[in-house]
Amino acid sequence: MDKWPDLMKGESLRQLVHASGIFIVFLTWFLNPVAVMLICIAIVVFVELIFRLDKQKNIFFFSEFLRQTKRKDDERGFIYFFLGIILTLFLFQSNIAVANASIIMLLFGDSASTIFGRRFGRHKLPFNKKKTVEGSIAFIVVGFAGALTQIPAIPALFGAIFGSLTEAYSPIDDNIPIPIVSGLVMSLIIFFMG
Repeated sequence: MDKWPDLMKGESLRQLVHASGIFIVFLTWFLNPVAVMLICIAIVVFVELIFRLDKQKNIFFFSEFLRQTKRKDDERGFIYFFLGIILTLFLFQSNIAVANASIIMLLFGDSASTIFGRRFGRHKLPFNKKKTVEGSIAFIVVGFAGALTQIPAIPALFGAIFGSLTEAYSPIDDNIPIPIVSGLVMSLIIFFMG
């Protein structure tokens, strides 16, 4: 008998795990950015060990969980995910609100884009037939709403727009550039509004 309900399989579960990274934002309320970066590095090391052990023997809970959430063509996506977060915390540690807004866009905007794009996407983006207009709009709406919890509306909106464009057109794994590009755009707008 299958242990995982259909709703919690594959991409849906993967995106839920992606969004669960919100704990990193909460950690920044209590710890300095360097401590949070070290925690992220420790998580990457731990998950990498689990990956390696899983290839040798079944590990209670973790082996089944990995099989349900791992994309066959992207075994190391979690490394890029945490690398994007670590670089964002490093680059924007002097303005933790921008760092957190950028991370929220990665967590929720990117997940919304995938879920809505796959479920409701009908109109392909120009120059990228794997992505949809509906997914990009979902990124902007959800990313903007999430960023509003950290920063004012105008930088949040432009951060979401550029985050969506990055998600749609990045030539490398989008987990790295989404928060960095969003953070740079929001920082520049905040600077010029200042």
